[in-house]
Order: sequence, then C-alpha cells, then structure tokens
Amino acid sequence: MYIPKPIDTSKVEIPLEIEKLIECLAMNTHEVWARQRLNDGWKYGPVRSDEKKEHPCLIPYEKLPEIEKEYDRIVSTEVIKTIIALGFKIKK
Repeated sequence: MYIPKPIDTSKVEIPLEIEKLIECLAMNTHEVWARQRLNDGWKYGPVRSDEKKEHPCLIPYEKLPEIEKEYDRIVSTEVIKTIIALGFKIKK
C-alpha cells in the first residue's frame, strides 16, 4: 500500500513578502495544467468526460470556482514551503 511521505513543511512560515507569490504561482499552475490538457486534445465541457476529453476547468483562472483556485493555492504554498524547508531562499 502506498503511503505518501512529503517533506514536512508544517513548521515552515512563509515570509510576508513571499506570500504575494502564492496567487501568481497558483494562476501559473492552472495555466500549465490547462496548456498540457489542451495539447493532449482536451477541450472545455460543462462536465468532466475522460471519454470525450472534456473538462469544466479549461477556463481562465479568474473564472474558476473558488474550490479549484484553492487547490492550486495549496499546491503553490507547499512548493514554496518545501523550497524553504530544504534550505533555499526566495528573493525578488
């Protein structure tokens, strides 16, 4: 049985000046995902259909439901926290 073991980031605090980066990364995460889906032949559809290769989230990030945006924010936050946990610094 597979048990995920990500790097522990529970004690990592993201500096205030870096928090602004989260939404930008979340938007970019969606854009990368959408580009790959489109390149793989997917298109927008009101309901996800693997058979038809249709997905309701093939829309601009701004129009996504908040729950979908939050998923991208969580991924982006964890990427930043992992970078910090590994001892790297993020500078503008």
